[in-house]
This record gives sequence, C-alpha cells and structure tokens, in this order.
Amino acid sequence: MSRVLVGEGLHRTHVENPLMRESLVDSAVLAATESDKIWAMLPDVAVVGLGGRSILDRGASAILPMRDEIVRNHKDGRKLILGVGTGVRGRHTLTIGLDLGIPVGGLAACVGAVEEQNLRMLLAVLAPYGGMHLIRDFLGQLPMYVETGMIPISIGIPPYRFWEPPPEQGHLPINGPDVGLYHLAETIGARQMIFCKDVDGIYTDDPAKNPDAKPLPHRISVAELLALDLPDLPIERAALELLQNARLVREFQIIDGLVAGNLTRALAGEKIGTTVHQ
Repeated sequence: MSRVLVGEGLHRTHVENPLMRESLVDSAVLAATESDKIWAMLPDVAVVGLGGRSILDRGASAILPMRDEIVRNHKDGRKLILGVGTGVRGRHTLTIGLDLGIPVGGLAACVGAVEEQNLRMLLAVLAPYGGMHLIRDFLGQLPMYVETGMIPISIGIPPYRFWEPPPEQGHLPINGPDVGLYHLAETIGARQMIFCKDVDGIYTDDPAKNPDAKPLPHRISVAELLALDLPDLPIERAALELLQNARLVREFQIIDGLVAGNLTRALAGEKIGTTVHQ
C-alpha cells in the first residue's frame, strides 16, 4: 500500500500511501480501509470469562469444580485464556464511589483494582496446573504463554480507566469485564468466546427474579436481541454493540458455568445456553 519516494538534494524522502494528506474521519476514506485480510493471531485459543457475582463470589463450591473442569480441558489439549469479573466487591466499590461523586473514569479505575483480587484467588487454585497472571504490559508475549502450556488469567475490565467515556444513562462505567474479555478475544482472533454465568443463557427477564421469564432460542442475532430491548441481560449491552462491528470473533456463547460439564460441552461446540451472533 505504501511507496517510498526518495528525495534528492534538498528534497525530502516521502512515503506515499492512500492515507497521505487524507482526513482519517472522512467517511469515504474509512470505507476504503475495509479488509477481509485481518489476521487472527491465536485462532486455536478459547477465551473463557468467569462471572464475578455468578461464579467467583460463591467461593469454593463454585470455583473448585470450575477449576477442575478447566484443568481437564487443558490437559486434553485445549488452549485457554481465562478472565474474571468483579462481583460483589466491585459493586460495593461503585456504591461508595457514587456516594463520593467520583467521575465515571475514576470509578472504572477503582473497579479494575478490585477485580485483581478475584484474579489472584483464581490464580492460587490454578497455579499448580499452569495458571499465570496475564499482566497487560506483557500481552505481546501471550502466544508464548499459550504455546508453552500455561493458562493465562486476566482481569476483565478494559484498561480505559480515566478515559472511560461518560455513559448515555446513569453514572456507571459501561465497559465492564464482558466488554474487556470479548475485546481481547476479538483482538487475538480467538476460536471461541464463552461467558460462564449462573443462568442457562439469555431469558426474556432475569429468571431468578421473574419465574415467568422464558429462554430465548439457542442462537439469536445481536440485531434481534437488541430489538427485543429486554429489561435485564446476563451480558453487558456494550459487548453486544462490539459484536455488531466484530471482524474475527463474530459470536459468543453464554452458558451456566455452575452446571458440571457445561464448559466442556461448550468448548466442544455443543449448542447449550445462548449463542449471540452477528
């Protein structure tokens, strides 16, 4: 796409390319950058998100069976990257921050720090099996970690922190752990993105609060899901908006991680829970 124009004498060398002297917000320029040649860096890796409130807050009764299932799949040759949510401590932190009037960027930074606690607890039980703390400064070494048999564990909150955009409604950060983990999966071109929650996919309402809630089909497009405008979702709405524009990971699956064997079935491609696709 680029051509080097070597200058002579007093003439400077230039690099000629299609974006030279163009506005990078021009709609025609943006349309011309569309490509079907985007490289998937880790196409054989599955990213698995463990919900903070739904899995990690329940303690050993939920974490240890999940740990055992992760280890079994890892020993069977599946390459995994794990991510953790915030849980009740994150909500407590948000409540205090709201009471203090902290800006939304400050709230995002505080919640990200709390999420690190869940990561370290999961790391403790996975350490004998190859679990390791994925520090974001070393994301470039992720292929080496995976290929050498490690199980990288990351916090889910994306590192926007003080640059978290103000939300359209309310005063909570919209980019939570679901967004961060899906963004990671999309960036590396992962084979799968699986969210382990405490509900068997998406319902018309929260089934824990509304016994009349009905499950949605096993596969639903993101456009159909957003059009339903459901009162509650087990996945962050901002993650659905990301999915609309994804180039590599064009679907993700939401399963009940508390049911033994569900993660294994999802990794094998079985239709459980709800899969949201483009």
